[in-house]
This record gives sequence, structure tokens and C-alpha cells, in this order.
Amino acid sequence: MSNPFQDQLLKAGVVTKKQVQKAQQDKQRKNKQQHQLSKKERLRDDAKIKTQQAAQQKAEAKAKRDRELNKRKEEQARQKANSIEINQLIEANCLARDENCEIVYNFEHNKKVRRIYVDAEMKQQVIKGVLGIARLEGRYELVPKSIAEKIQQRNAKRVVLFSNEQEIVSDDDPYAEHQIPDDLVW
Repeated sequence: MSNPFQDQLLKAGVVTKKQVQKAQQDKQRKNKQQHQLSKKERLRDDAKIKTQQAAQQKAEAKAKRDRELNKRKEEQARQKANSIEINQLIEANCLARDENCEIVYNFEHNKKVRRIYVDAEMKQQVIKGVLGIARLEGRYELVPKSIAEKIQQRNAKRVVLFSNEQEIVSDDDPYAEHQIPDDLVW
């Protein structure tokens, strides 16, 4: 157990037994303190690593939120630009309606019945699908079919198009043989 060098010093009478024991105790204390310090350092290092990982995860989550927010802002800007473009198309190409437009034309838009005042010629063109109806700032305007199709490509909710194609009637429909006249005013 003892050190051979300590044994030689003890035999030579240079040191006493108490001094050897004290030196061994000091050595053990130092080893124990170093072991405890290294354990604390490891715990500190582990805590640093955990806080760094948590900070990194927070930064990643923030970056992800920022990307999503930027995507939403870009989408809103794109929709706003699209809406402005549609408004310009409608304003530039709408057909002028004057006091002669006394016929009320009812149509369905977004599951609600809407109305627009037209003359007889405009009504026939709308029925045939030559003209479309576009919404501009809460009111409805008549536009040529080509413009209505452009608007529909950008935003289908802003335009109503009628085509001269007949609706497909199912075999079970008891009123299939009764056609609704085009000039019916309701």
C-alpha cells in the first residue's frame, strides 16, 4: 500500500509515520477534489450543451415561423396585385350602360341571386355567352367573353360566365321534358 520511496524515508528516519499518513491523506483529498471538479465540469458542459440545443431549436422554430409569415405576406401581395389587375381589366373593358338599360337581369353569383340592369341586346348576348358579368368593388359590370375568361383564370369568384351549352339532365328528373325558356323573367 505504501510507496517504496516513503518506506525508505521512514526507515532512514527523515520523516515520521504521522507525516507519511498526512501526505497520503492530502493526496487522497486532492484526488477526490479533482474528481468532484471534473464531475461538476461535465455537468456544466452537459447543461451548456442542453441550453445550446434549446437555443438552436428556438432559432430553427423562429426561422420556420418567419418563412411561413413571409410566404403569407407574399401570397397576400400577389393576391392584391392580382385584384388590382382584375379591376383594371374590368374598368378598361366594361360595356357602358345608360338610361336605356331598364331590364332587370337576375343571375346567381356565389350562391346568391344578384341583379344587373341591361337592355334587350345585352341580355341576349349574356344568355348566349358572348358577354360575361364581372364584379368590381361591390357592383357588377358587363365585359366581353375574352376578358371574362382572363378574369376567371386569375380569380373565378369575380366573374360569372354563361355558355350556350345545355346542362346535362339526369334520367331520373321528372321535369326533363319541360324546357325553361330563355326569355323567362323572374
